[in-house]
Amino acid sequence: MAEETTKPTEATPPGRSRDEVALEMMKFIAVQTGYGKGVAAGAGFHGNPTARTAEEYADALIQLFERCRGVVGV
Repeated sequence: MAEETTKPTEATPPGRSRDEVALEMMKFIAVQTGYGKGVAAGAGFHGNPTARTAEEYADALIQLFERCRGVVGV
């Protein structure tokens, strides 16, 4: 069998590691969607939304980063 070589793909810009690309993707998704922050009360809805603790929020972001790494192919 031939040895597999790792070389940058077209999806990875030159000079950037796949982890950096996954991190940028994670940050974009988290900012755009509010990923991991919990449910916020919207207009007309009242009640006590369950806010996540800092640890739960961090865990959610770590899980999102791992998913992004999988998509990027790290």
